[in-house]
Parts: sequence; structure tokens; C-alpha cells
Amino acid sequence: QVQLAESGGGLVQAGGSLRLSCAASGGTFSMYAMAWFRQAPGKEREFVAAISRSGQSTDAAYFVKDRFTISRDNAKNTVALQMNSLKPEDTAVYYCAGSRNRYSTTFNASPLRYDYWGQGTQVTVSS
Repeated sequence: QVQLAESGGGLVQAGGSLRLSCAASGGTFSMYAMAWFRQAPGKEREFVAAISRSGQSTDAAYFVKDRFTISRDNAKNTVALQMNSLKPEDTAVYYCAGSRNRYSTTFNASPLRYDYWGQGTQVTVSS
């Protein structure tokens, strides 16, 4: 059973940066495609970014492209989300997710594709 734990959330002013990290345990990390999702109050959970097992392929939602970058370190069993130029509308709980399915740009954005989820970390961007 894979366990995921996010860290790095907090309060930041608009235009600032945060780096989220997700630590995995209990499984073979390199066998999982990984992703970040977020959920704002009153809204559905939405896809933010995904990365393939090797880290060679990445995908991101249109609203975070050129601002957020996903990366992973298979030696350390971690996946990170570097968030720059943050906006108030980025305020949400951010979740790390792992999938036994292969990375696929067709399906990356579907929460149903992911088998494991972290508890989430709050990101608040003030204007």
C-alpha cells in the first residue's frame, strides 16, 4: 500500500512562489505515474500537472503552464510542484496522487485514474 504525504503549503502573496513536495512510502515509487490536483472551496477537484514514471514526460493544465513545474526524484521517492507567479485563484488544497496506470496525456487529468492520494496541503494566495 503506497502512502503519500504532501508538505510545503502555506500563505503567500500574489506573485510569490511556493514549492510543494510529496513523499511516497510503502511501494516502488518508480512504478507510479504521479500527479498534482487541487480543490478550492465549493469546487470540484481539478488536475494541475502529471509526470511519467521516469520523469521524462510531463503534462500541465492550461491555467498553470509556464508558472508551475512538476518534477520527481525516484531515488528519494518524491515528487515536487514548483509554483511561481502565484495568483489568488490558485488558492486551494493541493493533493498528490499516484497511479499504477501508465502516464497518458489523454487520461492524466481524470482523478479516477489515480489509486493513491495524499491528505492534501493548503495553499493560500493573498491579493
